Amino acid sequence: MNQSMFIVWRESVEALLVIGILQVWASQQGQPNRLVKCLWAGVVLGLMLSGLLAVLILFAGEAMSGSASEWFQAALALVASLLMVQMVSWMRRHGRSLNHDLRRHADSHLARQGGAGLLLLAMLAISREGSETVVFLYGAGARLRGPQLGLFAVGGVLGLVMSALTITLLHSSRRFISWQRFFAISEVILLMLGAALLVSGTERIGGQLLALDLPDVVYSLVGEALWDSSTLLSDSHGLGGFLAGFAGYRASPSGLTLLVWVGYWLAVGGWLRQRTAENLPCPT
Repeated sequence: MNQSMFIVWRESVEALLVIGILQVWASQQGQPNRLVKCLWAGVVLGLMLSGLLAVLILFAGEAMSGSASEWFQAALALVASLLMVQMVSWMRRHGRSLNHDLRRHADSHLARQGGAGLLLLAMLAISREGSETVVFLYGAGARLRGPQLGLFAVGGVLGLVMSALTITLLHSSRRFISWQRFFAISEVILLMLGAALLVSGTERIGGQLLALDLPDVVYSLVGEALWDSSTLLSDSHGLGGFLAGFAGYRASPSGLTLLVWVGYWLAVGGWLRQRTAENLPCPT
């Protein structure tokens, strides 16, 4: 539930931000009513494309069975993890200039294609956000069944409500949280969730490796727990369950799980240090 709520909240805020910027821009042009209609037509088409992707992914998952289904779901979880890191990278490069870039692209599309250009821009922007949401949600919720799946869906609905409240709060007052702080906080949570999805995909792959005829060292790396801290912090409920869903915590990790989790954070930490160094002012 927490995963789906955050994913839908974060992606919906970004989508609503894009729509808001384009709507303000359209209202400042000639024939604003026609452009606003083109904008919302593009939004609807973008949502339809995202829905089509969701149907295709669900169909592919249902059509597969056994080992093929596990490999497919593992691949989607790994892709979702990679996309989350990529999203953080994209926002770090374009977050400050998002308003300017969207307006510039809108001017360019309007000059070349008229209202159809704005429709295309909105469709691409919304389908991008929607497609990421679909992949993230499938990667996070593929294993859920029954009541857990229902709670996962409720979390998505709560995420939509929270996104509308967040946009309202950010536009009405900057005293509590600014756009810069909002994106900084969400970046941290996205990277944590990326680790959780990476661990989930790795465990699925590990489960499939155990069914193969491989050397004993592989079985020990994949199947044997290095320790068991469930008595101190279980990963099935409470704080441990929350950390398991949001950061990939495991009370009884295998060597492969620990190796992947540590490698992820070392890579992310190195990348963040590099990005920070690039943004530092040059000494004079």
